[in-house]
Amino acid sequence: MSETTPPTMNVESFNLDHRTVAAPYLRVADRKTLPAGDRLTKFDVRFTQPNVAHLESETVHSLEHLMAEHMRNHTDAVIDVSPMGCRTGFYVLLAGDLTPEEFQPVLAATLEDVLAATEVPAANEVQCGWGAHHSLEGAQAAARAFLDAREEWLTVEA
Repeated sequence: MSETTPPTMNVESFNLDHRTVAAPYLRVADRKTLPAGDRLTKFDVRFTQPNVAHLESETVHSLEHLMAEHMRNHTDAVIDVSPMGCRTGFYVLLAGDLTPEEFQPVLAATLEDVLAATEVPAANEVQCGWGAHHSLEGAQAAARAFLDAREEWLTVEA
């Protein structure tokens, strides 16, 4: 294999050419049908441009808490909200066979909740493994930037 054609990997995002995407965006990263026939949709919610910018660790941590808590107020389909290790965005796993267009209003409402928040949920030693490692201000700045680019969410590649 050449350097520009890496081998196909088991992890979907490892097969995504991160040089060609244009964050911020929202895309379907995976769909699964479980043995009983239930459908799952995993969204790639990319806040920053891969290999160019990243979210600070405290910002990621706070967005994870805020999105995981508030998104459940807008849909019963949320299974998980997980930060990407590269700190450029999140994976959101939902029950059902959803399109980005269907998920977009849920994400927008959630990020509006982030902007209205006065504290990070569960940011304490009892409910969090690193309760002091948060930034509400950082989370709100990232949410504002993402919301301000709403017209670009469905355009994944430059």
